[in-house]
Amino acid sequence: MRAGAMTGQARVRRLRRRLARADLRAVPESRRAVRELLGHWGEPGQAETAELLTSELVTNALVHTERPAVLTVAAGPRRLRVEVRDFVRRRPRSRVPVPDEGTGGRGLMLVESLADAWGVKGLGFGKAVWFELDSGRS
Repeated sequence: MRAGAMTGQARVRRLRRRLARADLRAVPESRRAVRELLGHWGEPGQAETAELLTSELVTNALVHTERPAVLTVAAGPRRLRVEVRDFVRRRPRSRVPVPDEGTGGRGLMLVESLADAWGVKGLGFGKAVWFELDSGRS
């Protein structure tokens, strides 16, 4: 974890983690790393939302690609950006979960509903799925 850089007068805290192929231990480890990075970032509940959405993106990358991934986080005073890069070109699809299929299929629906912005960026080899949250602070 890097403590960050100065951008103008605002300090940006950064995190970069390599996630091993199919290593689902990376999900709680990523949540914990985001929690530590953010501390008391944003209005009440914002850091917890960031943890939840991070775990959804990390889980999707590890489960649906069966390849390694890279998590990057940049937290400024007013805005947070989380990006999970994997090395498969196939774009994620949001789907409506079927009641009898358990809890799977809700990850992107959560990202769509809770993030202030989100998207998928195609890269030369693979893609990055990202979301942003506003801190709620002026």
